[in-house]
Amino acid sequence: MASTSPKRIRVPLDGVLLLDKAVGWSSNDALIKAKRLMNAMKAGHTGTLDPFATGVLPLCFGEATKFAQDLLDADKTYEAVIHLGQTTTTGDTEGEVLATRGVDVTKEQIETALAQFRGDIKQVPPMYSALKRDGKPLYEYARAGITLEREARDVTIHLLEFIDYQAPYLKVRVVCSKGTYIRVLGEDIGAALGCGAHLNALRRTQVGHLTLSGCLTLDALTAIPEDERTPLLASVDSLLLTFPAVVLTEPLAQRFLQGQRLTLVKEGVPLPSGTGRVRVYLEKSDTGQAGEATVQQLLGTAQFHDYGVLAPERLVSTALKNSNN
Repeated sequence: MASTSPKRIRVPLDGVLLLDKAVGWSSNDALIKAKRLMNAMKAGHTGTLDPFATGVLPLCFGEATKFAQDLLDADKTYEAVIHLGQTTTTGDTEGEVLATRGVDVTKEQIETALAQFRGDIKQVPPMYSALKRDGKPLYEYARAGITLEREARDVTIHLLEFIDYQAPYLKVRVVCSKGTYIRVLGEDIGAALGCGAHLNALRRTQVGHLTLSGCLTLDALTAIPEDERTPLLASVDSLLLTFPAVVLTEPLAQRFLQGQRLTLVKEGVPLPSGTGRVRVYLEKSDTGQAGEATVQQLLGTAQFHDYGVLAPERLVSTALKNSNN
């Protein structure tokens, strides 16, 4: 009887891996590969990148998955290459060519066209997308040759900047709200110029406050020895750095982790500036090789109300377990 190798035991990891996704990988396949390389129990990504696109894809492990929604809702920055004069079935390089036209446009005409798409605009989602209708993603209908009516959505183009034009390729930089389809933006720019277009290349350079700086490719991660990969993870609160911080004492932290609302004014805790979402920490002493030091442990997130009340929102399970021991 053939021997079987023992099943690999996944380990609990908490943190964020900043991945620079390569061309050809779906976001889900990249996540599965990274999860296997990290030998992690639980992982999720923060919004998809099409297989032909590259760039920042933050991968969340363990407790960080609780806070992935913040990056899903965050603004994104892209550099896009738009192929003017050619339309495709998918709006990008993965589709079949529908039409090819000559291109004779000036930089001034391009700038005029770009101006139409800055600010708050309406955008019709593409048929080749994961949006669902009657439980099925739109791309399944599209592959079957079925086109459905789609309602235009409100999106915001914070910045649409001309970078370069070497006919027929137009390169732009885009900073946009969640839910924006850069493929559709490229097609709409081509339509405004009267020549049609599709997206030739797309690179995401920023998600929220996270940039390409510090990102790793899957090839680079594979080349790193297994026991040296875990330190590459950014901390869970790296997803939350745009929110004000509230630091609690041990007794208040215990109450917070039990789901109790805290009136910070009465407790003498320094108040955050403004109201809204905050990240909450326990400040405690830690004795290590370098002696005693003060460290801050993330407890979770909360809503801080204008009447001085801190209302628990999402709690870190490891902090919860420690408080019960």
